[in-house]
Amino acid sequence: MSNYKILSKEAHKDLRVNTVRSAEYGDNIMYTMTFPMEFRDIQSCYPIFFCKDSESGQLYPAALLGFEQDENLFLSDSGWDASYIPMMVRRHPFLIGFQADPDGPEGATKPVVSIDSDSPRLIDSADKDSEEGEILFNQDATPSDFLQATIGTLESIHRGLEHNKGFIAALLEHELLESFSLKITLNDGSNNELKGFYTIAEQKLQSLDGDTLAKFNAQGYLQSIYMAIASFARLRPMIDKKNAQLP
Repeated sequence: MSNYKILSKEAHKDLRVNTVRSAEYGDNIMYTMTFPMEFRDIQSCYPIFFCKDSESGQLYPAALLGFEQDENLFLSDSGWDASYIPMMVRRHPFLIGFQADPDGPEGATKPVVSIDSDSPRLIDSADKDSEEGEILFNQDATPSDFLQATIGTLESIHRGLEHNKGFIAALLEHELLESFSLKITLNDGSNNELKGFYTIAEQKLQSLDGDTLAKFNAQGYLQSIYMAIASFARLRPMIDKKNAQLP
């Protein structure tokens, strides 16, 4: 369970964050949310599909990391074996929270940086004589370079969540998402099947009129759509990774 608290230099000045990538720290995930603003980097490493949130029912784009639950084919003994790590993975153990904004109208809130106080990534340097991990605050209590970079990532995620809403709405309006399943036969004869994902409906895309395509282009959605389609080419290297792990 996560236990998020608002980050403060008073309460968290002695904390460090372990940035090692491993299953021990929760990186053994099958997929993670992504955003059109990072599709260029994502599609160079991972296939992009779409998932439905089990609680809200909302669709969102996701980078595929494995073919089974709790499987990340990009994790190795030396860490994360890819040139780009998705923002939603890098942001741990931080999250954007919200608190009342006394300077705003009644009921207004403002985003704040929160930290999971139960995360195994946290190291309390006051209790341990160790230089392991990244500091959050400098000696003068100013945010460290690591924390400033993390805040930048969280701000990008905040914008990305808003962008996702418009992107998904446009895809649904023009029926550009369709359910997708894929059966993968491995070298040992075993099968993995991807189910429950959605992908771009390419035939519907090809039938769109010029005005709609121009609108998508003006909104910045058209490039993202084609990047998602191009990312399917990353399935083959993932299958090769899976085969390489067979006994």
